Amino acid sequence: MKRQFYILFLILPIFCWTQTSSSQKSLLLSNASPESVGMCAERLARIDRVCEQAIANGDIPGAVVLVARKGKIVHHKAFGMADEAGKEPLRTDHIFRIASQTKAITATAVMMLWEEGHFRLDDPISRWIPEFKNPKVLKKFQYSDTTYTTVPAEREITIRHLLTHTSGIGYGFIDPDERFQMLFQKEGVREVSSITPLTTAENIKRVAQVPLHFNPGEKYLYSMGLDVLGYFIEIVSGMSFDEFLQTRLFEPLGMNDTHFYLPPEKADRLVALLEPAGKSWKKSTIQGTFDPNYPLSGSKTICSGGAGLSSTAKDYATFLQMYLNGGELNGTRFLSRTTVQSVMGNHIGDLWGNGGSYYGLAFSVVTKKGQDKGGEGSIGTFSWGGAFNTQYFADPKEEIIGVILKQTRNAWGDKTGWQFKQLVGQAVDD
Repeated sequence: MKRQFYILFLILPIFCWTQTSSSQKSLLLSNASPESVGMCAERLARIDRVCEQAIANGDIPGAVVLVARKGKIVHHKAFGMADEAGKEPLRTDHIFRIASQTKAITATAVMMLWEEGHFRLDDPISRWIPEFKNPKVLKKFQYSDTTYTTVPAEREITIRHLLTHTSGIGYGFIDPDERFQMLFQKEGVREVSSITPLTTAENIKRVAQVPLHFNPGEKYLYSMGLDVLGYFIEIVSGMSFDEFLQTRLFEPLGMNDTHFYLPPEKADRLVALLEPAGKSWKKSTIQGTFDPNYPLSGSKTICSGGAGLSSTAKDYATFLQMYLNGGELNGTRFLSRTTVQSVMGNHIGDLWGNGGSYYGLAFSVVTKKGQDKGGEGSIGTFSWGGAFNTQYFADPKEEIIGVILKQTRNAWGDKTGWQFKQLVGQAVDD
């Protein structure tokens, strides 16, 4: 018994590390005039006109926008409505389902544990999740009964593969290949939430039963790799994924409105997920395994590392500001500047992008070609978005953050995503 206690005593500190203090002490995001940080208020007002026009045209029901520069919020406004009835005006503190914006947060958590020396990026995931040992690639598929044949994969899936969407794992009901949609459904995989009590661990073990699209490392395919890494974080840290993010990232960053499942007192701040209904809007009737009432309903047992979080514009801007600061905010060090440099590096060559950008470990990153094209920001600008019409970017050279949150599906006429980024750039006035 004494020996077991001694071993436990040695192991516990590994899993109880918290964030460290930093010799740097950047300030939390605060409000300031545009002119004080080299932005033009008159030009920023063009964002307002574009959003108002998009709402008048029926392209979107509403939007929240946030622009920050040099750690100062210079434009933070809400436009339009938060519900299908048009009775609740959007506010800047409304909470949105950020879907795939979750991925960068999960990747950050992975790199925080990587910094602690628990693993290397090219370690096989099967060391922690044995169900992924000896992966197989789909060869033949029978539509009539979903039976199939496979061939052994040429290599194991690594942590880097999962971070960069090169693992060969598919993506359930949004997979571009109908065969994999059917196979994920057959295994009972849930991409975001579950009505029945299904844990994150059980869900990921189901993912492991589905064959791969291709040999790991061969191609880029948007996938549930970050969901797998959410479970991996639980194993490595000894904490639930939700608890890890809350204690190691959200609380020290002050991201108080970012959750997998909203506390009851915040439920009335969740924006409705809407889709077009003629010239008006209705609550989404999305099909498949996604519950449009998430994150308020269901068993609340799955924490999706790929698409599960809800947040506000200010919370997400705070997360991005930490990256612009080289991994530090308010005197707390979340990632080393050298780690941030690696996160922003090109890890998959030409497997993704057209030269105007590449995929790093958490974001799309702009190249010189992308910068020169215009409207994409400076070299090194990193960005992504979410399936429910949310977008963000951060430009390290200009020290600019832009977040625009909407909450729609099938809003095909919406141009505000690219317009917003373009209009933020033209407002620089120094």
